[in-house]
Amino acid sequence: MEALNATEGFDWDDGNRDKNWIGHHVKASECEMVFFNQPLLVIDDVKHSESESRYYAYGKTDVDRKLQIVFCIRKNKIRVISARDMNKKEITFYENQLRRKSRILTMKMKRGPFGPRKAHWIILIKPR
Repeated sequence: MEALNATEGFDWDDGNRDKNWIGHHVKASECEMVFFNQPLLVIDDVKHSESESRYYAYGKTDVDRKLQIVFCIRKNKIRVISARDMNKKEITFYENQLRRKSRILTMKMKRGPFGPRKAHWIILIKPR
C-alpha cells in the first residue's frame, strides 16, 4: 500500500466532513486518529473500486473506539467516504486477523503517514 505511505493529509470538505457525524456520530478527528494508531487493518474494496481504488480501514481511536472507515486516496490525500463503529462481527474479524499470520502481509512504515511520527504497523489483507 505505497499510496498510503505517500499521503500528505486528509481531504475534508462540506461533502464528507459532517455526514459521518450526522449519520454515525463519528468526528473527522476520530477518523484521522485511526490512521495514526496501531494496529491498522487495511483491505481493498474491490467491489466498489470501479472508478478509483477504495479501501476499508479497521482501527481504533485514542480512546479505543473501534471504527470501520471506507476511504480512497485523491491527490495524495486520504478522503474518508464513510466512518462508523465496527459491529460485533467486524470486531471479531479485526481481532482474529491480528492473530492470524497466514493471509496477512505486514508492513512496517519508517514514518507515519503525513510526515514524521512514530512508526507503526499497517496490516494489509491480500485479496482472495
